[in-house]
Amino acid sequence: MTPTLRELIRERVERLNSIPTVPAIIRPLLFYLERPVDQVEVQRIVDLVSCDETISAQCLRVANSALYFRSREVRSVHGAVVVLGVRQVREILLSCSLLNLLPKQNWVIDPLVFWEHSLGCGLVSRFCARKARFAEPERAYLAGLLHDLGELVNMMSFQEEFRAAAQLARSEQIPLHQAERSALGFTHCDTGKILAEHWRLPEDIMEVVEHHHDVQQAKLHPVLVALVSLSDQLCQLHELGYDFNESPDWKLEEDPSWAVLTRDFPMIANTEPARFLMEMEQFILEARKLVRSILRA
Repeated sequence: MTPTLRELIRERVERLNSIPTVPAIIRPLLFYLERPVDQVEVQRIVDLVSCDETISAQCLRVANSALYFRSREVRSVHGAVVVLGVRQVREILLSCSLLNLLPKQNWVIDPLVFWEHSLGCGLVSRFCARKARFAEPERAYLAGLLHDLGELVNMMSFQEEFRAAAQLARSEQIPLHQAERSALGFTHCDTGKILAEHWRLPEDIMEVVEHHHDVQQAKLHPVLVALVSLSDQLCQLHELGYDFNESPDWKLEEDPSWAVLTRDFPMIANTEPARFLMEMEQFILEARKLVRSILRA
């Protein structure tokens, strides 16, 4: 990408002024949840969550999902907060914020599909991280949730060019980032990095946004990039993705992300690829039900 093109993208990112404000209750609640866990009062969280009907409903849906294996239905916000815990409530708030981030019209990609993939990738990234015994599985969730930020830039600031890229990806059955390179001269990884810089996101999240389609280029946080990249591929394979043919001949054993994870984590290295894929498929089936119940309610 040339310096001139990079400057054009940066200018358009800075002019994105149509993003709605975050719902009023989310800011104080997120601020409160940043405190150390031992300083957080459950009732205070319940009081704040109860102020927003959408957030309350999503907390209840997640708490009652198959991912938590509850024997009894959770019927109250208090019960949901107890089941989910502080970190999970924070994730739901972040998801609610992102769901309200952009206008609902004139999307090149169906917004429901986009958010299903983003939220699904976050859940799968965290599951992979826990399976690998990665030290910060919640970081993997956040990175998975945000990995496709660049598509928001392309949809809002380069709408016609991005539409042409999407049509090319569908007609040629090639990965979207390859079609973007042909139609725009850059990809959502490039624009995502610029948006991440503009939003001052952490360095590790920024590297995931930039290199989730090119793991071998990740130098600072290759494990986090590999976790998200692999989860991205798995979501695409199991109907938590777009209608583009990301990698028709994809094989786990040949994926650079798998090489990184088997190199760094004995728990992954000692797992047969076929068994790993079976376990991931089972989890993704439940994750898919969850994200669709949240987004299509």
